Amino acid sequence: MASIVVLPKQGNSVESCVIVRWMKNVGDAIKDGDGLCEVETDKATVEVPATANGTLLAQVRKQGEDVPVQTPIAVIGAAGEDISALAGTVPTAALAAPVAAGPVGGSEAAVAPAPDKPAEAGASGSSPRAREAAEAKGVDLAAIAGSGPNGLVIERDIAAAPRMTPAAKAAGGALPASGTGLAGTITAADRAAPGAPPVSTPAVAGSATDIPVKSIRKVIAERMRQSIGTTAQLTLNTTAKATAMNALRARYKAAGESIGLAAPSVNDLILLAVARTLPKFPAVNAHFLGDKIRQFSDIHLGVAVDTERGLMVPVVKDAGRKSVAEIGRDVKALAKACQDGAVKPEQLSGSTFTVTNLGALGIEHFTPVLNVPEVAILGVGGIVLRPYEGPKGVEFIPSIALSLTIDHQGLDGAPAARFLQALVKAIEAIDLVVAA
Repeated sequence: MASIVVLPKQGNSVESCVIVRWMKNVGDAIKDGDGLCEVETDKATVEVPATANGTLLAQVRKQGEDVPVQTPIAVIGAAGEDISALAGTVPTAALAAPVAAGPVGGSEAAVAPAPDKPAEAGASGSSPRAREAAEAKGVDLAAIAGSGPNGLVIERDIAAAPRMTPAAKAAGGALPASGTGLAGTITAADRAAPGAPPVSTPAVAGSATDIPVKSIRKVIAERMRQSIGTTAQLTLNTTAKATAMNALRARYKAAGESIGLAAPSVNDLILLAVARTLPKFPAVNAHFLGDKIRQFSDIHLGVAVDTERGLMVPVVKDAGRKSVAEIGRDVKALAKACQDGAVKPEQLSGSTFTVTNLGALGIEHFTPVLNVPEVAILGVGGIVLRPYEGPKGVEFIPSIALSLTIDHQGLDGAPAARFLQALVKAIEAIDLVVAA
C-alpha cells in the first residue's frame, strides 16, 4: 500500500519550508531513512528522510516551492502501483501524471500541486500562529500580504508588520511600511494617507546582476526592518583595557598545550565576562513584549555568526553556568553547524541577550541592531592602542571597543550604562573572572 511522506515539523516556530532540491527521482528505489529531499527553513537547510521502503511514485511538491509543515510532499509504494485512490489527500496533478525520472534536483523532476483556492484575507487566510501573533501585536490581518502558499498569512508576516493603533486597525485603507506614531506605529491618519509610490528603477549604464531576495536573506531583511521599525534604539559606547585579556591568552598559549588547555579566543573571554555580569543586571537580560517586560534568571547568549547564506545567531544555552572552555566549545560547534547548513532550528532560538563581534574584520566601532524582542545587544570591536593618562604621562594601552544598543522602551540609559561599567571591570580583570 502506498505511503504518503509529509514534511516534518522543524521546530515549534517553523510553519513552512522551501524545497531546495529533490535527492531522489520518481522511479528510484527508496529505503526507509534515505534522504528524500533538502528543505530550507528561515534558519537552516535540513534533509527530509523517507518514511517507508519501496519506489518513489510521485513528487507532490516542486523544487523552490514553499510548503507548509505536516503536508504531503511525496508518495512511496510498490513499482507501478495505482495511487489514484489518494485523490483528495494528495494534489490531483501528482496522481494523474506522475513525473518521469529525470536529473536529480532538476526543477522539471517534480510536479506542481494542483491549484488551491486562493487564500482569503483575514482569519480564513492565515495560520493559527499568525492569528495569535496578530492579536497580540495589534495587526490588521486583512491588510497583510501573506508569504505562505497561496498567499497564506503566516507568523513571520506578522513579525515583519509594524504595530498599529486600535483606531488604525479599524480605519482600513492602505497599509504603509511604517507609521508616524511612536517607534513607527501606524496611526489612523497614516492609513488614510495615500500609499507611497512604488520603488522606481533608475537607468544605470553598464551591466548588472539581479539577485532575488528570498530565503534567509528575506528573513534577515524582515527582521532588521522589524527591529528598526518597532523599537526605540539607543547605543552607548565605551572601551575596556585589554591588557589582562592579552596576558591571559599569552599564558594559555605558552603553557596551555602542556596541560591540555586550548587558548580561548577574545570572543570566548568577552562572552564569559558578559555571562558573569548579566545576573547582576536582570533589566538587561530581558525581552520587551509591548505590554510587559520579561526578565530572565538564566543567561542564554545569542552569538552572531557570518555564513555564506547570511547572518545567523545560534544560542549558547545556560552560558552563566559554563566555563570559558565550555563556552568556546559551544561557539565553535554552533558556528560550524551554521556554516555547514546543519544547524537545527532550536539552536537558533531562545536567546536572552546577543553579542556580535566584528573585531576580527578590523572594525573598531559600530552600531549593532537589536535582536528583538531582546532589550540589548553588545557590539564588540577590535583591540587597538588608545591613549590613557598614566603616572608617567600619556600611555598607549591595548583597548577594546564596546557598543551596547538598547531598546529604550524597555531599558533606560542609566541602568544600561551601569551594566557597561561592570562589564568593563570584568574584562579588565578577566583572569579573576576565569578563575572564579
